[in-house]
Amino acid sequence: MSTKEKYLNPFTDFGFKKLFGSEVNVDILINFLNAILPKETQISHLTYLKTEHIGHSEMDRKVVYDVYCENTKGEKFIVELQKARQKFFKERTIFYSTFPIQEQAIQGDWNFDLKAVYTISILDFLIDDNSYKSKQRKIKQKESVKKTAKLMDIETNEIFYDKLTYVQINIPLFVKEKSELETLEDKWFYINMSDIFKYLIFSCSAT
Repeated sequence: MSTKEKYLNPFTDFGFKKLFGSEVNVDILINFLNAILPKETQISHLTYLKTEHIGHSEMDRKVVYDVYCENTKGEKFIVELQKARQKFFKERTIFYSTFPIQEQAIQGDWNFDLKAVYTISILDFLIDDNSYKSKQRKIKQKESVKKTAKLMDIETNEIFYDKLTYVQINIPLFVKEKSELETLEDKWFYINMSDIFKYLIFSCSAT
């Protein structure tokens, strides 16, 4: 058996769900989320939830998450792996996040106190770019590997609503060598790098 065959590839459907979506590996998922989410969102326990969600009518589109879970406070976490480029990726992400919100609506006396929803997207491509030169340019600019978005007041730059969080991880932008890893977050990004993108990134950096 070769060295490559001894390890799970997190950028395959099987590898991703085996690593993050199985009860036996829940501690691994908790470790990953604690590494990438803000310190005030530290997780001690997670419960896996059903991944398939159907709309209110037969005509509505259903969604199937890669991983869907909640913590002891009832906050929801969607973790998605996206290998192929998608034209309306941001719109898709926002659409996916609406289901955990709708599920919180209960009949009767409810005061609309929503629990937080976190959508974490791990991307095996660079978003909003269509060429090798664009990839090279973005990498040289040292664009952030992780982007975190919330609803914000555009005039004051203050957070308008803090219970809806989108984390986008652009793995191809991670260029650190193993000897340069400093944080737990770095180590997770390094683990998730596929060989083909590692080759591409370091080739771009050398030119």
